[in-house]
Order: sequence, then structure tokens, then C-alpha cells
Amino acid sequence: MDLVPALDEPLKKVLGPATAKVMAEFLGLHTVGDLLHHYPRRYEERGQLTHLADLPMDEHVTVVAQVADARLVTFSSPKAPRGKGQRLEVTITDGSGRLQLVFFGKGAHKPHKELLPGTRALFAGKVSVFNRRLQLAHPAYELLRGDGEEAIDKWAGSLIPIYPATAKLESWKIGKSIQTVLPSAQEAVDPLPDSLRDGRGLLPLPEALLKIHQPRTKADYADARDRLKWDEAFVLQVALARRRYVDAQLPAVARKPTPDGLLTAFDAKLPFTLTEGQRKVSKEIFDDLATEHPMHRLLQGEVGSGKTMVALRAMLAVVDAGGQAAMLAPTEVLAQQHHRSITEMMGELAEGGMLGGAEQATKVVLLTGSMGAAGRRQALLDLVTGEAGIVIGTHALIEDKVQFHDLGLVVVDEQHRFGVEQRDALRGKGKQPPHLLVMTATPIPRTVAMTVFGDLETSVLDQLPAGRSPIASHVVPAADKPHFLARAWERVREEVGNGHQAYVVCPRIGDEEDGSAKKKSPEDEAEKRPPLAVLDIADQLAKGPLQGLKVEVLHGRMQPDDKDAVMRRFAAGETDVLVATTVIEVGVNVPNATVMVIMDADRFGVSQLHQLRGRVGRGSAAGLCLLVTEMPEASAARQRLNAVATTLDGFELSRIDLEQRREGDVLGQAQSGARTSLRMLTVIEDEEIIAEAREEAAAVVATDPDLEHLPALRTALDALLDEEREQYLEKG
Repeated sequence: MDLVPALDEPLKKVLGPATAKVMAEFLGLHTVGDLLHHYPRRYEERGQLTHLADLPMDEHVTVVAQVADARLVTFSSPKAPRGKGQRLEVTITDGSGRLQLVFFGKGAHKPHKELLPGTRALFAGKVSVFNRRLQLAHPAYELLRGDGEEAIDKWAGSLIPIYPATAKLESWKIGKSIQTVLPSAQEAVDPLPDSLRDGRGLLPLPEALLKIHQPRTKADYADARDRLKWDEAFVLQVALARRRYVDAQLPAVARKPTPDGLLTAFDAKLPFTLTEGQRKVSKEIFDDLATEHPMHRLLQGEVGSGKTMVALRAMLAVVDAGGQAAMLAPTEVLAQQHHRSITEMMGELAEGGMLGGAEQATKVVLLTGSMGAAGRRQALLDLVTGEAGIVIGTHALIEDKVQFHDLGLVVVDEQHRFGVEQRDALRGKGKQPPHLLVMTATPIPRTVAMTVFGDLETSVLDQLPAGRSPIASHVVPAADKPHFLARAWERVREEVGNGHQAYVVCPRIGDEEDGSAKKKSPEDEAEKRPPLAVLDIADQLAKGPLQGLKVEVLHGRMQPDDKDAVMRRFAAGETDVLVATTVIEVGVNVPNATVMVIMDADRFGVSQLHQLRGRVGRGSAAGLCLLVTEMPEASAARQRLNAVATTLDGFELSRIDLEQRREGDVLGQAQSGARTSLRMLTVIEDEEIIAEAREEAAAVVATDPDLEHLPALRTALDALLDEEREQYLEKG
């Protein structure tokens, strides 16, 4: 009798080194247990053909379809003997849509013989665009021979599992590997407490694993899916509940603002009144700061809702109470921008120890990695002596050399750019744990807030300050209607002519050595062209449609002083058009900028487009955002852009973003490694499970914080946190 491999057995021992290497490299699967938790993305029923209409661009897909026609095309090619090349063009159909497959050169011989009209097969490949039509170039395929019924039944049971795959490893090869290790599912240790599992009628874990990979019926799959969703939701919520529990035990210094102190003086000189939302959120924060346990609060708000003002008032309250406040920003551009705007808002109140500084004033310092030695030394000295009440900086704040006199509050801006460990490293610099305020301008649905930021209380700012102007957004279909793009540049000239300024955003910088300029073969032509680049577009605009205007560039690889100088000139109105990467995505505030043109807009996520768009319409003049794309009208990418153009509601867009993109992408960006462990749980659809799992987890942790009576849950939790730490380290 064959021995059943253990769950921690390396895949190379079970499947061989070649397959194991591909699985590790492309799918992150290393052990038998990892492979058992690589679940099917969906299932095909016998006789049912896949809809081809909704194929996602640039993703590896698997479709079941029938060959409608196939033809060999001969074309001129310097590479082929006698100057002639061959390609096989195959059209497949699912009864409602059609898709073209293409095979070049020698790679066309075998499919030419096998892919005859009427043949049914599974096809796997990456969706690309050629001649403005979707196609699969050189797809792998597996024929479904005979009439199909018996053959498919024998091949994969009643339902064909379709696995998340890669170009190197097709879905059906993954399926065969899983069949090899499936007997090991009986060894799986169940992390759910018996009372929870029995009370909710959930399958035992070994049975759920068997049924997810080998369902006989749709009911099998549904039962397995429900059970595995609970695993993911519950273990993650236990991790977050334990984090909340540990944090709640920590002592902190209560920070109550002094009457008639710095905060009062600041409020008195504000040229506007706070919105009702800002006042409400400020009260929540001040109530937290007044307690002897550390505040852990997430402040999320629409682009331009005034989060920085709320955070600054919290920092001033802490300085009033004798402490210091640190604001952590993800980029130098944003740190410099915050420093500039905060010192401007505070005026003489930011000139502590300086001639002309107000009586209640403090010092506001900037600390970034690229500062000169003298400036850095002075900033460090101001922090350790307590001379500086407020510091704004980048990751440089986390370094060991940085010491505080009495750190009372940490504000983390754009939390999705930082891992949990990074914010904890800064919190560790207080004599006692400082209070924590995390800010994000990316609106987050409630379910994501419960999973990604589940260790934080949440405040929402959804009201824009008075004086903000509406932003009109339009899709510019450059391929379908090139004259629309010409009109876009005319609009930029008109805005500049009216005394305003413009942003042009591109997906990449342009001096990368990616070989994109090399001559392309017919095979390469099947791939999309490289993304448009800042340096190329700036040059084309300055010599072409925007000739005579002052055009400058801004990107992440410029020297910090150069970046700051460019931003200063743009903020001062000396530059007409700023051509930039997403380095301007957050925090950049130039009220005179009224128009933004986003090139290759389909290459950005929905929330990112919303963030970028928020850079215009910040003054009294109306804003305009033009989303330029070459994607065809029917593509999913165009639908995504249409959604952005038709709503300014960031919360609605964040839902669309989650629905249209793979879960791991969104959650992985949002914070840290454990969040990408969600394979079965969908945070938009499974709000109820997440909410219930949060309650169950809180109850378990309240009665058994160290999980002493639940060793299997403890093991699952350790595995989750190991993965989180590992992914954090990979992100650096």
C-alpha cells in the first residue's frame, strides 16, 4: 500500500523537481498542504461551453470551446526559409461568442492536424489584443475526445475544475498533480472549534478538501466552499482579535489638550470653519487620546475631504499635552508636501524657538533619507531634546538612530503603502506605546475594513469641504477616435490659456532597458505594446501639441532635491504642464491645476484612477479628468474606465475595483501578507461570514487569549502569521 505523503512534504519529493520548481516559482506552492489549498477558480459542467465575451485582458484564462474554423496563412518573413512564414489561425466558439487563436511557425504543425472544425478542447493562454481583436497566442490545449460525455467523466469527474494557472503550468496539469496528493487531505487538522463547526453545520476540513477538488455535484462544491470560506475568515479574524486584545492590555499616556494652548490658537486662526464630519471625527480621536490605552484608529476619507486637517489637530492636541507627534508618509514628495502645507497652515505657531514664533509655538521638522548630514543631525537633535513637537518623514523615521523625547502619537498616511511591522517599528519608539492614527484616501468597503484593518476602530470622512469644485471625467478612445486625443490636448491649452495648470500621467518613466524598442517578430506583435512613458510623452508634447508651454517631468527616480524643485515650481505656477508617474497620486495639492490627462488609463486600478483624479478640482475652478485608452469598446478595461468616468463616489468605485479584480491583488496592496491568504473568501460577497467570524473570534479570544485549549487553531494561526511575516520581508 502506498504511503500517503504528509502535508508538510515538499512537492519535489511527490511530483518531481521540474513540476515542483514551476509551482514554487509561479504559484508560491511548496508543500503538499499548499497544493491542497490551491482551489479551483471555477468548474465546467459536461457539455457546457464557457462564455468568451468577458475574457479579462492580460490574464491567463482557461476556456472550454469548439473549433469553428482553422486556416493556415502564409506571410513574408525574413526569418523563414525562402522568405515565407506560416501561422495557423483558429476560431473557437462557445455558441455566444468567438475568439481567435494563433500559432506561428513550427508551433502550428501539431494544432493544424488536431484542431479541426468541430473539435472540442480546453484552451489555456494569456488574453492579448492584435488588430484590436482579442486573441490567445500559442495557447496550450487539451482535447476532449470522443462525444465528450464519457471522456470528460473519466478525465475529471462530473465537474471539470479550472485552477488558477500560469503560462508554464496549465489548469489541467495542476488538476492532475492535485489528484496525486488528494489522499493527504485525510491528514488535515481542523482549525475550527468543534462547537463552531457543529453549530453552523460545516463539513470537517478533510471532507471539504476532497469535495472542493472532486465535487460530484454542485451541492458538494457549495458545501466545501462554505466550509473553506469559514476557515479563512475565522483564522484571520482570530489573528486580528488577538492583536486587538494585546493592544488593549498596553498602557498609554492619556493626552488631553491644554485649554488655551496650541490647538486653541490654531483653531482661532483658521480662515474657514471645519465641516461637520471633521468635527465629529476629531471628537472620536480626542476621546481616544484621553484614555490610558493606545488609540488604534483608521481614518478613511474621500480624496480632498480634509483628513490632513483632522490629523494635524490631533497632533497639536498631543503637543499641547506635552508629547510629540510623528507623521509617516510613503514618499519623499508627499512628506515634503505635508511639511510645506502644515507649516503654512500653522504659520508662526510652527516657529517654536525662533524669532517671531508665537508663545505657544512648537517646531515642525522634516526627516527623509536623502537629507544632507547637517539638516539630518539638527532634526534628530530637535526630536531627542523635545524641541520639535511634530516630525514629518518617510521610512527614515523608523531607523534605529531616530530617538524621541516623548512620542505620543503616530500618524500613518496612506497605510496601504506600509506593512504592519513598519508602523509597529515607529510605535516602538515611545516610552510607552503611543496612540496610532492610520489614514487612507482609498475608500474601503466595510468588509475590507474588517479584514485588512480589522485591528483598528474606523472613522469615515465623507463630506468635502466648502469651495471644492466638481470634477468632470471622460474616456478618450484614442484608437477608435484619434481626433478625440487631439481635442484633449486642445483642452489642456485652453486651461493653461485661462491661467490654470495641467497634469499628464503615464504608467512608466521611460528610461528602463526593457528591450521594447527592438524590432518585433510576428509572435511579438501578438503582445500589447509597452506602456507609455513620462520621458517620451513629455518630449512629444513639448515638440508637438503643447509646443510653447512650459512642460516639466516628475518621477520616482529623480533626485529628491530635483523632485522638490519641480513641485515647488509647479505649485508656484511657473510650470504649465507636469508630466508625471503616479508619484503625484496622493497628497499633492496645487489648487490651480484644473485638468489631468491619464495616458493608458486602462493600466491603472479603479481606486488609483480615483486617487489621481483627486489632484484636480482642488480650487474654485472646475476640474477635468481625461482617461485616454486604446482598449476596444467591449473590453472589461473600457467598462472599468466608464465606471470611473460616471461616478465620483470613491466607496462605490472601491466596490467595483474589488468586484473586477482578483481578491489577492486588492488585499495584497491594501496592507500585508496575511491578507493575500484569502483564496476562497470574497470580501464583497461574504460580508455576513466575515462579520459573524469576527464575533466568533472575539468570543474565543476573550475566553482563551493564548488559544491553549485550541491547539489546531493555534497551528493554523502560526502558519498564517508566518506567511504574513515572509511576505512582509519580501516586500522589504
